[in-house]
Amino acid sequence: MTKEVINANKPSSNGRFGKFGGKFVPETLMSSLKEIETAFEKISKDDSFWDELITLQKDFVGRPTPIYFAKNLSSKLNQKIWIKREDLAHTGAHKINNALGQGLLAKRLGKNRIIAETGAGQHGVATATACAMLNLECIVYMGEEDIKRQSPNVYRMEMLGAKVEPVTSGSKTLKDARNEAIRDWVTNVESTYYIIGSAVGPHPYPYIVREFQSVIGQESRRQILEKTGKLPDYVLACVGGGSNAIGIFSGFIDDPAVELVGVEASGEGINTEKHAATLTKGTPGILHGSLSYVLQDDFGQIQEAHSISAGLDYPGVGPEHSYLKDIERAKYFSATDEMALEGFKLLSVEEGIIPALEPAHALGFLLDWAKEIEPNKDILFLLSGRGDKDMETVSKKIDSK
Repeated sequence: MTKEVINANKPSSNGRFGKFGGKFVPETLMSSLKEIETAFEKISKDDSFWDELITLQKDFVGRPTPIYFAKNLSSKLNQKIWIKREDLAHTGAHKINNALGQGLLAKRLGKNRIIAETGAGQHGVATATACAMLNLECIVYMGEEDIKRQSPNVYRMEMLGAKVEPVTSGSKTLKDARNEAIRDWVTNVESTYYIIGSAVGPHPYPYIVREFQSVIGQESRRQILEKTGKLPDYVLACVGGGSNAIGIFSGFIDDPAVELVGVEASGEGINTEKHAATLTKGTPGILHGSLSYVLQDDFGQIQEAHSISAGLDYPGVGPEHSYLKDIERAKYFSATDEMALEGFKLLSVEEGIIPALEPAHALGFLLDWAKEIEPNKDILFLLSGRGDKDMETVSKKIDSK
């Protein structure tokens, strides 16, 4: 078996999507990044690597995940809603696609100590799962605030043999967890492989993560054609760092008739200081080794982000999304915490599927947006994860009203 070829954007030789991306890291990490880039280019052409990964995707992860016609939701919104069910993948989210691919890459490099960062905990669980299966040591950095919000996933990581390192600096969320993971990597670069969980960070990570998540786009394109005989009119996904969105967008980037729509978290409101709408309100700047849109003040200092969902609570976004925004290939909107809660309830009640709070933002946006576009359009929505991890957060919010 070999990897299915897609024709999505490829970064330039200096790791840029347009002007975005690059490598803004300490000199200590430059040789390691080059080592990873060289190894990835090598395995990209290695059928034995893809044979191993595709077999694991099938037998261990449960791929392909289905697309499902949401009959009740479609009737309610007067649209044709197709749901890509990444919530049915092993560990309950799309994160396992990337964690497994990078875990295999780390083994090829002979690096048996793995570090990762996590916000909502799904990337941490996916990395811990991959490491358990591949017999790798696993350390996961997680903000203290996110540990409180996502305690079920902390227990899952520890049960899988990972060591969860609480991060008490800054806002104690995803940005700070990523900071601590980078500090660890700088200190232990010879023995350690850093599995970044989203399509962010220095080159080649945004490209690597996109390629491992592109399986979502490949499957979705094939499945929607089989179901409808045509491509969708819209592809809709939530965007934090952006790995789930870029994964499904990659299957349709070269189809100009397919509109790509990303939905960020606007927290308590787009015009407040408590949001995470980087592409909507941010400006180009450098965060975690990459040039992209970020939330920053007039002096270039990174501002705190806010979202009810730990996975979207990040003041940056992947460089490829920044590029797609600038060339107007994709459109990006935002949804508040309240809209996300409405989306959470919508899918649960209408279809019997409890979504994670991250994709619930896209569902909340869909409620009003569906009235603004022409009716009976085929809308392919990416359900990037299930909502077990968010039940306590949602119940507290609903009970407090």
